[in-house]
Amino acid sequence: MERLDILAIGAHPDDVEIGAAGSLLKAARAGKRVGILDLTLAELSSNGTVERRQKEAEAASQLLGLAARYNFGLPDRGLEAVREEAIRQIVDLIRVTKPVLVLAPYWQDRHPDHESASRIVREAVFNAGIHKYAAHRSLPAYRPDRLCYYFINTPATPGFLVDISTLYEEKMNVLRCYRSQFEREESSVMTPLNNGYLEMVAYRERLFGQQAGVLYAEGFVSASPLLCDSL
Repeated sequence: MERLDILAIGAHPDDVEIGAAGSLLKAARAGKRVGILDLTLAELSSNGTVERRQKEAEAASQLLGLAARYNFGLPDRGLEAVREEAIRQIVDLIRVTKPVLVLAPYWQDRHPDHESASRIVREAVFNAGIHKYAAHRSLPAYRPDRLCYYFINTPATPGFLVDISTLYEEKMNVLRCYRSQFEREESSVMTPLNNGYLEMVAYRERLFGQQAGVLYAEGFVSASPLLCDSL
């Protein structure tokens, strides 16, 4: 595994894309090495299959220009039951890839897996920097410079915004890769995701953009205060 500049982590394939696809596209276009880690295969999703979801994630990865994508195959709706194992695996990945920035889901969300993933990633980022913390592999301690949170379902107030105006349509194309989730098909079960969800994402990004005086923006919260050289 090669080093990454950004490691974005979600509970399910499509979580990261919902909250941060535009910003990750922007980073990749600027020459940054971007990776995504999906903790589960989303095997309990109401629509689609694991195999189809993986193909959709591969298509989304291609559009995003990712340097790497990983999936730990941890149990969907069972992250708390394997909490310590999940933390150890993430610590290993952080110590191997040495990202400068880690992204995690915002800690408040209607989906319990998103909240679990948020807490697990926070602990893993901290533990990765503890020299005596033993994961699965004998690797030197390493702690990323920054941990930030992206939004999936929660309309919370962002701590900072990233202008994605020129990449908005590309972000939506990335999300459309997940047709099994966001489109209503003949065999689909009605869910919040295929009932106007992409329109909700578009509205949120437009609202964030208006707050910053641009067309579209993605919102984030930093786990620690941002330091500026000057005003």
